[in-house]
Amino acid sequence: MKVTLYILFILSLPAITNAFTDDLCSKGKTSYKSSDSVVYDSSIDINYYKLNLNITTAPNFLYSIADVKGSISPLSNSIFLNLSNSMFVDSVTGAGLSGFTHSNDLLVINFSSNISSFDLKIYYKGLPSGSGFGSFVFAAQNSYPVIWSLSEPYGASDWFPNKNTPSDKADSSEVWITCSSNLTGVSNGLLYETIVNPDNTKTYKWKSRYPIANYLISIAITNYEQYDNYYRYSINDSMIVNHYVYPGTLNSVIAELDKTPGMLQVFSDRYSQYPFIEEKYGHAQFSWGGAMEHQTISSMGVFNQGIIVHELAHQWFGDKVTCRNFNNIWLNEGFATYSEAIFAEYLDGKEAFDDMIRSRMISSKKAVGSLYLLSTDNESEIFNYNRTYAKGAMVVHMLRGITGDSVFYNILRSYLNDPALAYSTAVTEDLQRVAETVSGRNLNYFFQEWIYGENYPKYEISWDKFKNPNNTFDVKVKVSQKQNTNPTYFTMPIDLQITSNKGDTTFTVFNNAQVQEFSFTVKDEPLYITLDPDNKILKDKTGDEPVEPIDFKLFQNYPNPFNPETNITYMIREFTDVKLIIYDLLGREITKLVNQKQHPGTYSVPFSPQNLASGVYLYKLISGNITDSKKMVYIR
Repeated sequence: MKVTLYILFILSLPAITNAFTDDLCSKGKTSYKSSDSVVYDSSIDINYYKLNLNITTAPNFLYSIADVKGSISPLSNSIFLNLSNSMFVDSVTGAGLSGFTHSNDLLVINFSSNISSFDLKIYYKGLPSGSGFGSFVFAAQNSYPVIWSLSEPYGASDWFPNKNTPSDKADSSEVWITCSSNLTGVSNGLLYETIVNPDNTKTYKWKSRYPIANYLISIAITNYEQYDNYYRYSINDSMIVNHYVYPGTLNSVIAELDKTPGMLQVFSDRYSQYPFIEEKYGHAQFSWGGAMEHQTISSMGVFNQGIIVHELAHQWFGDKVTCRNFNNIWLNEGFATYSEAIFAEYLDGKEAFDDMIRSRMISSKKAVGSLYLLSTDNESEIFNYNRTYAKGAMVVHMLRGITGDSVFYNILRSYLNDPALAYSTAVTEDLQRVAETVSGRNLNYFFQEWIYGENYPKYEISWDKFKNPNNTFDVKVKVSQKQNTNPTYFTMPIDLQITSNKGDTTFTVFNNAQVQEFSFTVKDEPLYITLDPDNKILKDKTGDEPVEPIDFKLFQNYPNPFNPETNITYMIREFTDVKLIIYDLLGREITKLVNQKQHPGTYSVPFSPQNLASGVYLYKLISGNITDSKKMVYIR
């Protein structure tokens, strides 16, 4: 999920009373209150969902039949599914049923004897309550209805009965959408039949034959214009890429949509073949300010390179291999965010990659708490950008720095194709197991400190040099960590680059103490020493100036598009007057963010618009006699 609007909604999660949970336990029923904060039935294994949805907009209403199949272990005479009280259950049918109750957002189904499997047909209706980011939304665009779902993390039960946890994927799914005949219904997998009904409606039958998590099942409905292209993955084979966009918007987004097949190739080359190659990939426009990686059909509120890349990367990291619980959401969002940098590296080279890493590191340093989420009670915790997205991406970046490119990509391919994980779910320890197996290294220190610890190292170095009789030089470097955090120090391999008039020599040391000394011998007299010159580690550092050549540079703001805040990063090379000014496209000044003298260095300035309309704006940096400007996009 790419949250360009950040978190606008705080979810009030369905509460399960202690009395009700106790009642289930007193009947011998297994229930589980997961760290995902939702009670679900841990004794059942869902095999199949089929949703037959009949959607009206005058009034807004959902009539539905859900087929749910699964198994039970141990044998039991009752199960329960998650379903919001906003939906009214008319009836439940299936072999051996003895009745059902629906309260406290749980549909409890009783059988006349202990059973090992179930095949249920649930008839229900109502106006979905819409929690979290919307769950199930009736809206409008250009006077036409637009209906869409976004169930992550807990919203699936707002509109269909399910086992509400990502840990249990259905083996396959179907979604049938019946809607007004002037609308198009879009869902996961392949469209295998469209029926024109006599009552001026159409039924769109979609089927996905791949395993799918409950929150990745989706719908998107409006009077779409369809635009297709193809991902040609071999000389003789191709996969369709469907784009469903609002009428009249295709011309403004077609250039970005046409990049999608190339993106599919880039990630297939690096991660392994697109996971749902027998079905499709595509986009369905919807009326939300971000985007969501619904399996095979990402829902898009914004179309730009970064967001398209992010949601596509989720098809591997999040959809093929899904976080087993939302405590480990970084496995989804960290890899998808880092994939934005990987694609920028492919498309625009190392400088673009380095710029993006630098920007993500600035955000990562604002993260509060461990990357493993101790609380998953609301979206503001789960989808916190600085922690889940930016710092998650930087952990992936640091793993790459430790292992090197070849081993790193072997780790990713092995993780995605591991027999226990592929088309299933994972936690952090699964990634660690694969990474250690592929690299041949013990990486426990890395995962423990970066996933379960907090903050980041703050290095300080000092050094001395001694000339030897043979004209070589001995160098002693002291590396200290000054942070006050958990852990008290970070264990990491660190590159130390020693610079002389004749070039650079880089040594890699294993720093595993709060204060540690290292000794080297070099041929030429050292001028200065740079810690981590390639920016492999999330850190602050002092004592190794110049850290990098300071030049004048204005970076692209991030995130972009943005709401409510973005960061503008720039470098200046001399002590001078500096101005950073925001303009509209007519050249009218909106605000001055900076207007003062500044020393050489790198600066990051937050910008939070007040009462601005959505649109494109300019920001201009003036440093002495040097200027540069860039565009940014604000979305309300």
